[in-house]
Amino acid sequence: MASTPASASRRPDPLDLLGVDELLTDDERLIRDTVRAFTDRQIRPHLADWFERGTFPVREIAPELGKLGVLGMHLDGYGCTGSTATEYGVACMELEAADSGLRSFVSVQGSLAMRSIHAFGSEEQKLRWLPELAAGRAVGCFGLTEPEVGSDPAAMRTRARRDGADWILDGAKMWITNGSVSDVAVVWAATEDGVRGFLVPQGAPGFTARDIPGKLSLRASVTSELAFDGVRLPADAMLPGARGLRAPLSSLGEARYGILWGTVGAARDCYRAAVDYARDREQFGRPLGGFQLTQQKLVDMALELEKAYLVAVRIGRLKDEGRAQPAHISFGKLNNVRTALEIARTARTILGANGITTAYPVLRHANNLESVLTYEGTSEIHTLVLGEAITGESAYR
Repeated sequence: MASTPASASRRPDPLDLLGVDELLTDDERLIRDTVRAFTDRQIRPHLADWFERGTFPVREIAPELGKLGVLGMHLDGYGCTGSTATEYGVACMELEAADSGLRSFVSVQGSLAMRSIHAFGSEEQKLRWLPELAAGRAVGCFGLTEPEVGSDPAAMRTRARRDGADWILDGAKMWITNGSVSDVAVVWAATEDGVRGFLVPQGAPGFTARDIPGKLSLRASVTSELAFDGVRLPADAMLPGARGLRAPLSSLGEARYGILWGTVGAARDCYRAAVDYARDREQFGRPLGGFQLTQQKLVDMALELEKAYLVAVRIGRLKDEGRAQPAHISFGKLNNVRTALEIARTARTILGANGITTAYPVLRHANNLESVLTYEGTSEIHTLVLGEAITGESAYR
């Protein structure tokens, strides 16, 4: 009688039943493990306190993220590491497994502010800002959304007009991650030549930033409102390669890509907490995990988590091959945020009353994911992107 191979009798990893991790390369797993160790050591011990107090120590954490190499890691040159899209994705997964605010900081710094400068800036602008931003010695933000304009950026009210060789900037931006702590803001404004991007340094006369109070989500993150009242900018403050909405939207696509990976990390963290709790917590003389209804919840979470992980890996491979389309990014963002939210909510039910405390991560993740569901394109917008891809008909208006 033939013996059974050892691999056939080995139990699957309950946190990765399909072994999706095996689809990653050695380099990708190394980056995953390195970022995970960083968050375990320097971020997780403080998250409950940061979330409860509504603070995030940007100036202390940014240089550490720079040393880790994750700021603009998917860009080439200027102090950036030039990593692949999938390597960047697994880093985002581990960052958001800690907290969505942490991944948001890295995403806004790298995929929005730095990427806009890298793609559309002059050589002088790149040399001035990218090495400092990559090292975390400087912080950047990205101003597109406005108080009265969210999903329709073509209707923006922020204006830039010429005054001799200078530009005069007037308007406001809302829900800007890193806004009040940024050294430079990448601001998008309507001009007589269409939408253009401008680099606005902190401290410029007429430029003010204030943090948005009363947040119940992304509390361990800086979220601000920016105001521009006759801000005078020199001609070389404009990003010369950016003209029209395609420029900021292309950077948003990069940020959305990070989200579709990051939310897998948040979902995994909630699922892990639920599995551990179900094993340890006893009710009616037995572990919660021994009840059929609890097992059904855990199985449903495991199925959806693995599918979301597979979606992320597939889109990462497409992006590395230069074949990813906007519809692919919308597919991943729409599916994976929905999945993560449902897993967070289900995990909370397994933890019962304990699930609403900061002693466990699930409700913190759930609250954060309510913001992630909306920013970088709402579910409605991504649905319409996919609807157009399916039917060939635009239904935005």
